[in-house]
Amino acid sequence: MNNKNPIGLNDPLYHACHAKPVTRRDFIAQGFMAGMGTVLSGSVLSLFANPGKAHAALSPDLEALKSHCGIATQGAGKIPFIVFDLAGGANISGSNVLVGGRGGQLDFLSTSGYSKLGLPGDTIPSIANPDTGLSDFINTELGLAFHSDSAFLRGIQDKLNVTNRANVNGAVIPARSENDTGNNPHNPMYGINKVGSDGSLLTLIGSRNSDSGGNSMAPAAMIDTSKRPTKVDRPSDVTGLVDTGDLVGLLSQQDSVAVMESIQRISAMKLGKVSTQITTDDVLKDLVNCGYVKSADIADRFGDPSSLNPELDADIVGESGIFSQQEFDGDSEFRKTASTMKLVINGFAGAGTITMGGFDYHTGDRATGEVRDLRAGRCMGACLEYAARVGVPLMMYVCSDGSVASNGMIDDSINGRGKGVWTGDNSSTASSFFLVYNPGGTPQLIGATAETQAQHQQIGYMRKDASVETAATPAANNVNLLVETVVLNYMALHGEQGNFANIFPQNGLGSAVLMDSLTAFEPIVNGVIA
Repeated sequence: MNNKNPIGLNDPLYHACHAKPVTRRDFIAQGFMAGMGTVLSGSVLSLFANPGKAHAALSPDLEALKSHCGIATQGAGKIPFIVFDLAGGANISGSNVLVGGRGGQLDFLSTSGYSKLGLPGDTIPSIANPDTGLSDFINTELGLAFHSDSAFLRGIQDKLNVTNRANVNGAVIPARSENDTGNNPHNPMYGINKVGSDGSLLTLIGSRNSDSGGNSMAPAAMIDTSKRPTKVDRPSDVTGLVDTGDLVGLLSQQDSVAVMESIQRISAMKLGKVSTQITTDDVLKDLVNCGYVKSADIADRFGDPSSLNPELDADIVGESGIFSQQEFDGDSEFRKTASTMKLVINGFAGAGTITMGGFDYHTGDRATGEVRDLRAGRCMGACLEYAARVGVPLMMYVCSDGSVASNGMIDDSINGRGKGVWTGDNSSTASSFFLVYNPGGTPQLIGATAETQAQHQQIGYMRKDASVETAATPAANNVNLLVETVVLNYMALHGEQGNFANIFPQNGLGSAVLMDSLTAFEPIVNGVIA
């Protein structure tokens, strides 16, 4: 049942066992449409990283008015958060991130279990190299254990500098979700915002024009329609967020700001000498004054096009950039990723979702899934590398709607790499995972012993046959609770997990003791980024 006609990286996937795509989500999952980038955000994190790099300060008199006018020039100071929503049911467990039994990732599954996860018997992680006594098929360079030939891992390594990898760690959460549907409430961004994340321009962004900003839905209990994500999936969406007018261009940025500051002062002086003869005179004058202050502030912060445009950011595109110009011009997924990470990691948005389509890749071969996973890994690695270059922490969450499984047949093509072909959907093999970058050092797992730490790095477990143990954690068989677990871990990175039950009083994660068992890392910041 090998697919003899290789499927291109951006080709749509046709499945005789699936109904014809009808909804937008169907089209994206099967690769008929590129998952458009939507970024939802609302903080000013870049300013924390290097305020001097972002912009010069306004004159003191206008600077003092910004707070009165409610102009956010500093974000909420929370850790930037990016979601990768892989539409269609991507493989995460086994062939990418290792998943094991009750003892953690290296509590190995059966050979038949690994076969179901697409790993042939001669590449399973439990095999030790006779010369070293260690497995050649386990890679822990990012803290979290990946299969050494994981396409996600190879993609991340392609973009993430070697020296920055030591500051990354992660956790995997074995958890079922329904196959091939956007109805899974996978997206945690509203919850992330509810616990404090925000941006200076936007609260939330996402690559899809949906309530969640991604392919999967958001938990209904967390949705705040006033925070609906703004769609961002290309550089023009980013640069279109702010219009500084024609003045910036005719004059230098510094002169433009000076002109706008003068206009505000003249306007304020005139308004102080007249009466509008209406009962809300003070309110009206306040609105006019604040309008001029806001214009000056926008010209000050965003008058330089490179402050927002990812293509003009030398850390993102170019000879020393994360993407070469050819990569950036030739792949819309790279442009989508660049646009999202530019806004979120610099604090212009509090959190963002990147939807990538075409992950329903049970096409009777392995090559199709491998090349798509590799590109997704490169996008993940780009986000981690950009966070390192900006100098801020990052939490990156990867989820998908269901998963795929193999029947043990092998694809020996070049891109198939001798791995098991994906032959069908299988929600019981699904997992989600997150990676954390900390510029201050490696994120530390909770636990005094290696055994305890292993159980915090894998929240839940699989049975030996590679099926999710649905009784292991609240998250294992309930996507709403999976999202709550992710939000709990985001709060824990700030040392604020003790406040989870107060913010989400109807949560389903149980007692404080149970929540502790669902938490992976010690705090990496004290409430906010220093």
